[in-house]
Amino acid sequence: MEFDYFRNNESSPANNNRQSLLASGWRPFTRDFDLEFFLQVVSKDSRELGQKGFNLASNIADILGRNNYAWWANVLNVVSDNTRYEVEKFWNYITPDPLTPDYRYKDVLTTETPIVQFVSRNSIPIDYVLNRLQEITVLRVLDLLSRPDVITQYYLERDFYFPVDKFVSWERLDVVNTVYAYWSKYDVWLQIDNYDRGRRQYTLMAKNLAPLINKSTYDLAVMLSGYQSRVGKVHSQFSINSFPSDIQNFTDNVQQAILNQKQLAVLVHGEPGTGKTVWTQAVAKEILVPLGYVIFILDHDAIANFVPPSYLERICIIINEADNLAQNRASEVAQYNNKTEHILSLLDGTLYQSVIDESGIQMQQRLVVLMTCNTTERLDPAMLRKGRIDLMYEFLLKYV
Repeated sequence: MEFDYFRNNESSPANNNRQSLLASGWRPFTRDFDLEFFLQVVSKDSRELGQKGFNLASNIADILGRNNYAWWANVLNVVSDNTRYEVEKFWNYITPDPLTPDYRYKDVLTTETPIVQFVSRNSIPIDYVLNRLQEITVLRVLDLLSRPDVITQYYLERDFYFPVDKFVSWERLDVVNTVYAYWSKYDVWLQIDNYDRGRRQYTLMAKNLAPLINKSTYDLAVMLSGYQSRVGKVHSQFSINSFPSDIQNFTDNVQQAILNQKQLAVLVHGEPGTGKTVWTQAVAKEILVPLGYVIFILDHDAIANFVPPSYLERICIIINEADNLAQNRASEVAQYNNKTEHILSLLDGTLYQSVIDESGIQMQQRLVVLMTCNTTERLDPAMLRKGRIDLMYEFLLKYV
């Protein structure tokens, strides 16, 4: 019966997982003696140290002093699993613990991967695309960090480590319980938790993640437009210097305002074909992307449900055909939707800054809003109120 139990225990899922860890390159973590740490234990916790030392010595003496076993059997019992467990407990007490994340770090960025898309015919997959953006950001940060200084995993009351010189990629790393990785140069922690069906959660923790996030989100653009929603890069059909000279002069004013102001709203209007939309794309690609802005292009349905991600420091929102969105609320059409109020709150920053989530990252954001419309006559008067639209220009010449 004892043999059967031992055999079944060895083939249990827990032991299979341990064998899988060892086979995939993980190694048992050996805790090294640290004299400075031990002296701290002696000086600050001498009573507990004495008690634990006495318990261990008593346990060994009890084994060696048994009269109902031969002397050689008592010696063998000293190296049994139970005694080894007691010795390891004492050793773990007098040696420093492996490094673990400091959960007091306020900059936390988390993503599940791979992102699962749930889309119905009646909804724009805004959450999916924004989650995809966050996943791309986290994975790009990990690429920037490159190989960590240490990779550890705790399983079955034992610590394991993965040799960093053998590290290839996070996707190929065997994760059974929870994995921790640390980069001393950046003071950044990574925690990886396993989910069902091969999915994982990556959590980055640091005192300041902003520089890494800014580098990781460089040249990213997000289009939220029905089933065409996607994360990519801004494409511009025309360069700024190909526009008429008066528009180039206006663009120079816009660029200066972007550099000087924390928040800027620009409205260009004119008949169809005067180049308003391609101008916003040119400004985004040639001016805003080099300055580190992440570009969001929103359609009519997306505008009502969009909140700028708080972990991004520089955001540009492009809204085309604003006269069909921010219509005069005195009109009957505008009374059946809340898009006007949402655009106004985006311009004011009142909607998404009214309640701050203390978890995660809260950047001091810079916001640029570029809007186009065919005519300003249908816009709600509140849109044109001083303090909301900073710069406005009319495109007169047929360009496209």
